[in-house]
Amino acid sequence: MTTPDGGRGPLTWRVARLVERRVETPTAQTLVLDVPGWPGHLPGQHVDVRLTAEDGYQAARAYSLAAPVDGSRIELTVQRFPDGEVSPYLTDVYAEGDPVEVRGPVGGWFVWRTDQTAPVLLVAGGSGVVPLMAMVRARRAAGNRTPFRLVYSVRAPDDVVYADELRRRARDDGGLDVAYVYTRRAPDGWRGEPHRIGLADVNRHGWPADLAPLCYVCGPTGFVETVADLLVGLGHPTRRVRTERFGPTG
Repeated sequence: MTTPDGGRGPLTWRVARLVERRVETPTAQTLVLDVPGWPGHLPGQHVDVRLTAEDGYQAARAYSLAAPVDGSRIELTVQRFPDGEVSPYLTDVYAEGDPVEVRGPVGGWFVWRTDQTAPVLLVAGGSGVVPLMAMVRARRAAGNRTPFRLVYSVRAPDDVVYADELRRRARDDGGLDVAYVYTRRAPDGWRGEPHRIGLADVNRHGWPADLAPLCYVCGPTGFVETVADLLVGLGHPTRRVRTERFGPTG
C-alpha cells in the first residue's frame, strides 16, 4: 500500500464496520467506517473496498477518502451507480455494524500536504469533489492559511455534494473561494446559461500561471482531460497539474 508519506508498504486488507451514514444528495452518501489498525492517510488518497458474496464471489472498487484522519475512522462518499456491483450495496443494503474489507491508503502523487504553501486550485467534476474536499478539510483542521480556490462542475444544484458545508466554508474559511459551473440546470437567479466547463471558467475562477499554483483536477475522464488541457494552455506546467479520473463500472 501507499503509506501516508507516499512510501510503499505491504497491502493489507482490514475489516471495517459502518458506524454512521449521511445523505449528501439523492444519489450520494457519506459512510463513516471504523477500521481498527488504520495507519493514517493524506488528503487525496483512496482505498480499495472489497465485498465477498456467500458463494465466494468478490468485487472491489476504489473510493477516495473524504476527510482527514480521525483515529481509526475514515469517511467515504459513495455515488450510487444503478448498474454497479458495489455502490448499490453500500448505499442501499450496507447496515450499521456490518463488515466490509478495505485496503489502503493508496496513492502518493494526487495528495496535498499541510506544510505546502503554494496557492491551490481544485477543479471537480461531479463526485470528483470528494478527494478535493478532503484537502479543504485538512487545510482548515491544520490552521493552514494557503489560499484555495475550488471550481465545482455539477449537473444541477441538487447534485452538489457537501452543499451546506461548502456554503459554510466559503463564508467562514478565510482564503477559500468556491465557484460553480452548472451543466444542465442552474439555480434561480444564476447569471448565464448552463454549460460545460470551459476556458472562461478556468481563467476567471482559477489562479494565474505566474503564481505557480498546484492544480488538482478530479472527475470523469473526459472532464479531467479537458480541464488539464485548458490549464496547460493557460501556461501551467504539466508537473503542477495533478489529475485523478474515474468512471462508473459494471
